[in-house]
Amino acid sequence: MFPEQRREKIIELLRENGSCRVQELKDIFQVSEPTIRQDLEAMEQSGLIVRQHGGAFLSNYSSFASNIQLARHINMDKKTLISAKASEFVSSGDSIILDSGTTVAEMIKHLTNRKSLKVVTPAINITLALGKEPSNTILMTGGEFKAPTLSLTGENACLVFKDLYVEKLFLAAGGFSLTAGLTYPSFTDLSLKRAMINSAKTVYLLVDSSKLEKVLFASLGCLDRINYLITDAGITQDYISRLAGMNIETIVAAGPASSG
Repeated sequence: MFPEQRREKIIELLRENGSCRVQELKDIFQVSEPTIRQDLEAMEQSGLIVRQHGGAFLSNYSSFASNIQLARHINMDKKTLISAKASEFVSSGDSIILDSGTTVAEMIKHLTNRKSLKVVTPAINITLALGKEPSNTILMTGGEFKAPTLSLTGENACLVFKDLYVEKLFLAAGGFSLTAGLTYPSFTDLSLKRAMINSAKTVYLLVDSSKLEKVLFASLGCLDRINYLITDAGITQDYISRLAGMNIETIVAAGPASSG
């Protein structure tokens, strides 16, 4: 892997976790500690990160928590369409799990007229937004705080899902592959994602087409647990057919922003 590619992957990890340790990065990329330190030094000089003893964090780390707002990433036009389509599958009175991340968070805008929702989420921004409706019941996980995704994670976050069963899960992923299944930039959230999947009757996966066949470091698999994939018009008919062969129904969020 070239240094530029590795540094791009490091940024993906930081956008997911907020911070990373040198030792962790060394193990992930299978390179020497001096090599990782050189990467971090170059990235700091570019203004992308701030180094600290034994690791680094995003240069704008504090802004996420201060503003209670997620950073807007690429393909937001597609994510907006996907979230609007996903919200059509939520009715007043439903029991749902809402994952963290930009695409699922965009669903909030379309759920303000739903009443008596029973919502379980690791996301602080989702908790605050849907908690404004007095008829909603919000159950938030515990765990370790991740500023970039305004969410809680780790083993403690998983505990709330023990003996919990809901009708629908709206799940995010860093990448999706027909062979590797659900993939993520780091291993941090794998236990939590698995716990959410195991607690839901129906799983809706929300990914834009740029994430299809994108394989990241941490693979969760779980292809047999995905019922619906909600994506944009960038998906091909052949891919839809292959998903159907795996008993995954594709829902395309069509619109002007998802063409081309």
